[in-house]
Amino acid sequence: MRTARILVSFALCKVLHPCRAGSTTNSSTPSPIHTRIGATDWTRIHRGILHTPGGPVHVLVTADTMSGSWTYTRELVTGLVTRGVRVTLVSFGEIPLPDQTAWMDLLHGLEYRPTAFRLEWMDEAPQDLPESSEFLANLVREVHPDLLHLHQFCHANLAVDVPRVVMAHGDLISWTEAVQGCTPRPTRWLRWYRDAIVRGIAAADAVIAPSAWMLDILRTTYTRPRREAVIYPGRNPIFFNPYVSKDDSVLSVGRLLDAGKQVFLLTQHAQPFSVCIVGAEQTVPVPRIPIRADVKVSTDQSCVAIRGPQTEAQLRALYSRAAVYAATARYEPLGIAPLDAAFSRCAIVANDIPSFREVWGDAALYFRTNDARSLAETLRRLDADRAMRHAYADRAYTRARERFTAKRMIDDYLELYRSLVSADFLAA
Repeated sequence: MRTARILVSFALCKVLHPCRAGSTTNSSTPSPIHTRIGATDWTRIHRGILHTPGGPVHVLVTADTMSGSWTYTRELVTGLVTRGVRVTLVSFGEIPLPDQTAWMDLLHGLEYRPTAFRLEWMDEAPQDLPESSEFLANLVREVHPDLLHLHQFCHANLAVDVPRVVMAHGDLISWTEAVQGCTPRPTRWLRWYRDAIVRGIAAADAVIAPSAWMLDILRTTYTRPRREAVIYPGRNPIFFNPYVSKDDSVLSVGRLLDAGKQVFLLTQHAQPFSVCIVGAEQTVPVPRIPIRADVKVSTDQSCVAIRGPQTEAQLRALYSRAAVYAATARYEPLGIAPLDAAFSRCAIVANDIPSFREVWGDAALYFRTNDARSLAETLRRLDADRAMRHAYADRAYTRARERFTAKRMIDDYLELYRSLVSADFLAA
């Protein structure tokens, strides 16, 4: 029996129908910033659970189902619930398939309400925002959370008296500047978008970024938050197998035509390794009838396999067998795929961009920014020096285990929640 209750909410529906979960519908890395409350702190830790005077803390989390941030949401919500936090999860974008919510099945204390409201970077977002905001405000009045943890800026200025955290996992303007090399053309929609982000940052009690680089982007592009912190994404090491014998292969994840991920750099020069490109960040359900959506091109000089979307088990197996992971992205605020690779003990070859430098430091090898020839040369170095390859694999694995576990991420969030909820009770 499923234990997470789901209420499916479509963008044009005001009536919610309850159903069960999964039903068909560089070493100098800065430390997170914390605020500590003194002896009058109203929250407390009892048997590892964050409490308020009314019981365990209740957090309303919003999420995006249409990007790699869904994996981040999974780690966040699972970690919070297993630490005794009550969570109401609201998703925006597409309604997830049952297999994409199966991880919720055994999470006691989770209520899930998926919606089809558009995300703030979509063209139709201005038309959806009033209704999605009304939906969230009504939900807050219904379930009475102690804190809001939002993954869209535009909802941070809800007219509710609840502390709110905004997690900034990317934005359209910085994406355009990094990927297209120019500032977006001024339009009425872009003015709306920028204003929505600025209002959201100004209204947030705390703005969290997955890197100091992303936090600096927010300050320079929009406005400075009242309170800010860096909390690096984390993964649960139990999901990965770092002990499998490696093939002489390089793995990368991203759509071939995605200019942001630019995995196509692996196809522009002969590579010493066989190359596997998985053309989707999100995993898919196990098909009832096996369907092959793979393309393989082999020549005397190189072998490139393009794979379609993978199941979780398939993707983890690919990580486990790959000797090298190519982090080719030119814009990567979250960096979940390289993190998965590191926990699988892959050597990481990364595009020389600030976010990768900050997260991986000397635990990765870097190729010249956006340079396919430099990428091929770096891979040839690892092919010629197996000891170096193993050393960088161990470096990446060690760095991930020491700095980027889900436990560390949840610890940081719980301390942040504690300070915000305590301050709210004291103000009341």
